Amino acid sequence: MWEFSYDKPVYIQIIDELKIRMISGVYKPGERIPSVRELAEEARVNPNTMQKALSELEREGFLVSLRTSGRIVTADESIIRTLKDNSAENAVREFGETMGRIGVSPEDAIELLRKYYCEKNKTNEG
Repeated sequence: MWEFSYDKPVYIQIIDELKIRMISGVYKPGERIPSVRELAEEARVNPNTMQKALSELEREGFLVSLRTSGRIVTADESIIRTLKDNSAENAVREFGETMGRIGVSPEDAIELLRKYYCEKNKTNEG
């Protein structure tokens, strides 16, 4: 589900979503992604906006353009692994900074994470 906010340009949010889809395995290395038109329709954005996002992902090396068959996710799994590691580190850094600003100790922050994952697993199982 595509949800856009007003805090940054839509094409940047599209890039972020597509990166999440790549690191989570929705789009696997070497796999063809939907066309510009299909993705634009799904996201309910102008095809030019989607094209801008895809071109940027191509420039960054996450996507490879094939002359006649659209785009595929890079087959270089190390690029995807690095993206995933960097994304996780950024999320942890943000979480840690937020917890520090509101006065939550590292031990309590870790416990909150543990509790979150336990509850999430229960929800996903049942």
